[in-house]
Amino acid sequence: MAASGEITQRLLALRDGDEGALDQLVPLVYERLHEMAHARLRGQEPGASLDTTSLVHEAYLRLVDQSRAEWRDRNHFFAVAATAMRQIVVDRARRRGALKRGAGVRAALLDDAAQGMAPRTEEILAVDEALGQLGAISERLAKMVELRFFVGLSIEETAEILGLDARTVNRDWRVARALLFRALTGDPAT
Repeated sequence: MAASGEITQRLLALRDGDEGALDQLVPLVYERLHEMAHARLRGQEPGASLDTTSLVHEAYLRLVDQSRAEWRDRNHFFAVAATAMRQIVVDRARRRGALKRGAGVRAALLDDAAQGMAPRTEEILAVDEALGQLGAISERLAKMVELRFFVGLSIEETAEILGLDARTVNRDWRVARALLFRALTGDPAT
């Protein structure tokens, strides 16, 4: 993997209009984007039409097609990439036609033990909706869920991208899961 500074330099050059920076950026970020996409799609439901390479390419096209992107650094780029991947996965789930408002959502879905389990279509949509509610409470918690649930990153990887301590991410992850579970189940006592 490329050094953080090298990726940041290419992003800043791209932001400043250096079109050659894009050609230099691709090989620096592709492997990490592929890892993120693979983690997101691991164990997906049978018949899913989205594969790792397709997700990377769709996300990458969305990222570089932003004519006014204000890239700050490597972590910002990968956080935006996580958002793009989430949007792609959710859009695909919507097109497949799914249940609404958390129907059939497994209670353990947001547990760390469920990290290798692929969420079902209705779960993707329900968590996306609940994530919108969480974002109104805390952008940081919403971004954390996006990285952990929609991209499948570990606590340590999430901490690196958000520029936080792993203990902080672990603590915030517990809070975010509780808030999301409450939103998904409609149980205010949870």
